Amino acid sequence: MRTMDAIVLHEIKNIDSMNLEQVLFPEPKAGEAVVKIKASAMNHRDVWIVNGLYAKIHLPVILGSDGAGIVHTIGNDVDVEWLNQEVIINPTLGWGPDPGVQRKDFRILGMPDNGTQAQYVVVPASNIVKKPAHLSFEEAAAIPLGGVTGYRALFTQGKLRAGETVLITGIGGGVATLIMQMALAAGAQVIVTSGSEEKIEKAVKAGAIGGANYQEPDWPAKLQSILGNREIDLVIDSAGGKDFPQLFELVRYGGRVVTYGVSAGNPENLNLRRIFWKQITLQGSTMGSAMDFFNMVRLFESRKIRPVIDSVHSFDRFRDAYKRMMDSAQFGKIILKP
Repeated sequence: MRTMDAIVLHEIKNIDSMNLEQVLFPEPKAGEAVVKIKASAMNHRDVWIVNGLYAKIHLPVILGSDGAGIVHTIGNDVDVEWLNQEVIINPTLGWGPDPGVQRKDFRILGMPDNGTQAQYVVVPASNIVKKPAHLSFEEAAAIPLGGVTGYRALFTQGKLRAGETVLITGIGGGVATLIMQMALAAGAQVIVTSGSEEKIEKAVKAGAIGGANYQEPDWPAKLQSILGNREIDLVIDSAGGKDFPQLFELVRYGGRVVTYGVSAGNPENLNLRRIFWKQITLQGSTMGSAMDFFNMVRLFESRKIRPVIDSVHSFDRFRDAYKRMMDSAQFGKIILKP
């Protein structure tokens, strides 16, 4: 009976229950492929699951939504041409037939299905895409969940166009950093917020026109001073919270605000008059369809975008990686390698 190494979570709210251990090797069913993981990337989702802040947690489980590797074995009804191909894994499972919205029962790789923090993972063959040649496995692993989430928020829902100005809140996290890179590659101007001056400086070095620290009370005025005569056409936000209403003051008349998370909680005192008077579009977004994923990968390939890697950790040092994510110390993606 074949086994493999995997990082397994046994209890929520107890990171000490996570262990690198031997588990059974995954066997593909019809329409599935087993990918030998060369690199896996972390998301805040992994930490939320560990902390018990996620719905329908099933234990034990191998976490990890992001991965890149080599197709090792395939099930029936899968084209043999996939064998030994270098691929990126689409973590969206069961999106459904409507590209406009996911089914109620759609799920994300890494909960409840075992994920990519293992030597091998089994996924539907329809969820693998050839890895762009210019990306290393570490770089390729950095883009799946954050890339498809950001692509849908920016382009499918946010309808970003070249020459527009986009405000990205909470820069430094993996998704926000990928959004910044895609927006810049698409010819947009980017302005950011963060609770860290260091992360703002890194964003400016990467091409943003400037940013403001949202922990300072005058951060909206700081953004306005950086913008000068420019206006914000689009806001991409994942925080919500008490500062969310300020976004409707900052965005231009007829502008768009896309939200894909509420890490700071639900906002209070939302001024609907401001939204309808300025004719602002408020749009929700989450994950992405198969077409969003395909288009995102093609964007990275055609524009030769290289995602920002914060740090790389071996599987046996996974606790260091989780601590860095829990401390929000990263700028870019945290990578785990078997």
